[in-house]
Amino acid sequence: MTTDIEELEFFVQPYQFEPSARRVHFNNDSSENDSSSSSDASESEGQLHDVTYWCTCGNCQQMQVPRDRKCCNDCLQCVEKMGQHSCICQHDGFVANCLNPHVLEVSFYEYIEQQGPVGDDEPIHEIYRYIAYRRFTRWIWHVLGKKKRKVIPSCVVNKIRQTFPSSSGTYTGFKYPDDY
Repeated sequence: MTTDIEELEFFVQPYQFEPSARRVHFNNDSSENDSSSSSDASESEGQLHDVTYWCTCGNCQQMQVPRDRKCCNDCLQCVEKMGQHSCICQHDGFVANCLNPHVLEVSFYEYIEQQGPVGDDEPIHEIYRYIAYRRFTRWIWHVLGKKKRKVIPSCVVNKIRQTFPSSSGTYTGFKYPDDY
């Protein structure tokens, strides 16, 4: 005799054949005040490319994609951690947690334990760079949940890239889970 669950598998479910909604990025998180959103239609293209227009910490660098153009001062959680510093990259917690290779090495072992081994051809700087992004996200936003993403401020991304550079000099930038 079949169970109710097995019988339900053969019935058409609501919205079963509807396409997935395309994710559009809006900077309107209730937990953040993003007053300098680069998606604002009133901003001219020249202003979007001028770092001084959207960066207030003085350490951001130009990012190729508009959604990556975010300063740490536009992130409420970063501002709360910064204290007297003008940039989150100056915070001792950032340096200790995200730039220290010994801390990242231990996090790498934890990652392997949870996710399984990585390929032998993976460059260590690339691995440490990804782990540093994860550690920064955990430090600032704590637990986001599965397939939840936050744009990391440009100053943080660039400081991590300077510390753990890509051998090819190319970088991916922020991606939503659906972009993979």
